[in-house]
Amino acid sequence: MLARLQRILRHRWLDEADTRRAIPDDLSERLAQRVAASERRHTGEIRIYVEAGLPLSYLWRDGTPRERAVAMFGKLGVWDTEQNNGVLIYLLLAEHAIEIVADRGVARFVDAAQWQEVVQHMRQAFREGRFEDGLTQAVGEVSALLVAHFPAAPGDANPDELPNAPVLG
Repeated sequence: MLARLQRILRHRWLDEADTRRAIPDDLSERLAQRVAASERRHTGEIRIYVEAGLPLSYLWRDGTPRERAVAMFGKLGVWDTEQNNGVLIYLLLAEHAIEIVADRGVARFVDAAQWQEVVQHMRQAFREGRFEDGLTQAVGEVSALLVAHFPAAPGDANPDELPNAPVLG
């Protein structure tokens, strides 16, 4: 019971201001530009979602960061791309949690071990205080996987199906 109360307090202590400190406007803009540049090379879509803490509804029922990431994957429409090749990079500041959720088209080609490698690289950069580097590297690694399996063909239409800017919750 004490651990549950501590978890709730940790999540409630952080708020949107903490998220904005982690991802200030200038970093958000640079990440949006990197996602846009990445998406010109492949037909996939990359979204980044960063939130300070889980909503109370998750905390009351001991919801996990993975459950929240999957829910945000749906809420942000990452599942709704033409080729089912969207990828969500999810960060939960209160628990230092990193989750990657890939749509079924991508899951046919990229296994969980490859996603865990991307997560490990991000985690290492974050530990060293290189937050922007970690996110930039993750976008690059996700992009490389999407280019390998969903390359953009020269001259073909490649619509930008989802917004490129990170979502801060």
